[in-house]
Amino acid sequence: MTHDAVLVVPAPRMPQSATGAGESTNGIQESGARGSARPSTGRLIGVDLARGLAVFGMFAAHVGADPSQGGVVGFLMELAHGRSSALFAFLAGFAVVLITGRREPKTGRAGRQAVAKVIIRALVLLALGSALTMWGTPIDVILAFYGLFFLLVLPLYRLGSGPLAALAAGTALVFPQLLYVLTPLVGAGASPSDGEPDGLVSLLFTGSYPALSWIPFVLAGMAVARLDLASAAVRTRMALTGIALAVVGYGGSWLALHLVPGATDAIAASGSGGAALSAWWSDNAGYPDGSTPAWLLAASPHSETTLSIIANTGVAITVLAACLAAMDALPRLRRLARPAIAVGSMSLTAYVAHIVAIQLLDIDIDELPGPPLFVLLAFIVAVGAFATVWSRFFRRGPLERLMSGVTGIARYVP
Repeated sequence: MTHDAVLVVPAPRMPQSATGAGESTNGIQESGARGSARPSTGRLIGVDLARGLAVFGMFAAHVGADPSQGGVVGFLMELAHGRSSALFAFLAGFAVVLITGRREPKTGRAGRQAVAKVIIRALVLLALGSALTMWGTPIDVILAFYGLFFLLVLPLYRLGSGPLAALAAGTALVFPQLLYVLTPLVGAGASPSDGEPDGLVSLLFTGSYPALSWIPFVLAGMAVARLDLASAAVRTRMALTGIALAVVGYGGSWLALHLVPGATDAIAASGSGGAALSAWWSDNAGYPDGSTPAWLLAASPHSETTLSIIANTGVAITVLAACLAAMDALPRLRRLARPAIAVGSMSLTAYVAHIVAIQLLDIDIDELPGPPLFVLLAFIVAVGAFATVWSRFFRRGPLERLMSGVTGIARYVP
C-alpha cells in the first residue's frame, strides 16, 4: 500500500471573489475591494493553493510513476511521497484554529458551538475513513487518523502561537521515541504498510499515520495559523524557519547515517538493501520494522522519526510561505493557479473522488514501474477542471456541502 493521503476539513465559504477561487479559504475571508492584490489577515488564498498542490502531490504518490525509475520524473514522484500528507496534516492545524477562532479563540456559546463543530467533523472523518478502508481500497486512507488528530488537539485550541510551537517541538522530540518503544508492545511490531485504521491501537501506534508521530504536524499548523500571515515580514521568517528545519532534519539524518557506525547496515538488513543511504530523504529504503534503533536516524517521510517530523514540517512551512507570498505579490498568478486553488478549497471531495476512481478503474497502485504518466495527468486535469467549474456556481464542494449540513447541528448547542 502507499502512504500518501490528504486531509480535508471543509469550512464555511463565502461568495465567489474576483480570483474565481471563492471568497474563503476554509473559513478565511478577504476584506477590502474585490480583486485586491493585498490580502488582509483574514483572506489568504495561499492556504487553498498549498492544499491544492498537496492534493496533486497525493495524486502523484498514488497514480504516478514509481520513483525508483529515476530521472526527473522519478525525483518529482519521490518528492510527493510522504511530504504531501505531512503538508495536509500541517494544514489540519489551520482547520482547527479557523473553526475555533484564529485571531482570538471563541468563548462562551460561540466557543462551545465551535468545539461541537470540530467534534462532529472528526466523527464524520472517522466514519468516512473507516468506510473507505472497509471497501477494500488499496490506498491507506488517512481520514480516520485525521478525525482522531482533531479530537486530540481540540483541548489546546485556546493556546497562543508560542505555546503551540513549543508543544509541537516537544512532541516531535519525544513522541517518535515513545512510538518506537510502544509499537512492538501494543501492535506486535506491525509496520506502517500493514496498518489499517481499524481500531484505536492502529490510529495511535501501528497504522500508516500513527497519532504519536503525526500530532506534531497538526500542532505546528495551529501555531502558524495564529500568526499574522498577511505580513511580509512574518512570511519571510516562516520561509527561513521552514528552510532551516528542513536542513536540520534531512541534513542531520544524512550526517547520522554516514557517521554512526553500522547504521546503514542495520537499515539495509531490515529495509530494502542498497537503498539504505537514501533513508535520509526517500522511502526507497523501505519502512521501519521495529527491529533496529538505527531507523531513528532516518528522515524518510514515513520513518516516523524526530528527524523526519522536523524535516517535513520545514517543507510544509516553506511551501505555505511560498504560496502565501506568491498570491500576495503576483496577482496574475491567481488566474493561472485557479484550478489548484479550487481543488484546495474542496479537497475532501477531491480526495474521496480519487479513491473511488482508483477503485472503480481497478488501478493497481503497486504495479511496477507504476501507471503511465498520462494517468496522473488525467487525474490532475479532470479534478482541476471539475473543481474550477463547480466553484463558479457553488460556494462549497459536494462533500463539503454535506459536511456543512451535518455540522450545522452545532448551532443548537446552548
